[in-house]
Amino acid sequence: QVQLVESGGGLVQPGGSLRLSCAASGRIFSSLVMGWYRQVPGKQRDLVADITYGGRTNYADSVKGRFSITRDNAKNTVYLQMNNLNPEDTAVYYCSAYSALTLARYWGQGIQVTVSS
Repeated sequence: QVQLVESGGGLVQPGGSLRLSCAASGRIFSSLVMGWYRQVPGKQRDLVADITYGGRTNYADSVKGRFSITRDNAKNTVYLQMNNLNPEDTAVYYCSAYSALTLARYWGQGIQVTVSS
């Protein structure tokens, strides 16, 4: 089992920045691909970005150049730095951990990000 606890969401004006954090516990962090997804009401949950233990990253086209995903393996934590936010980024953001060993995916509780003036 993996437990994920997100923090850092909130309300920000267009053009502003936020950093989300996700602390993982319960399983060897090194075996996990960590990621961030987001979901708006009535739509599916979409990948924002993910990162392997070795630091290989993958981004949705809509956030390339504005968002950056990093991980601190010593702290079992993954971060999502979000810059130049726009109202279309408003969503509930979920931290995800995927185990390549067990093929299991785990989710955090979700955190609201609202971009509005």
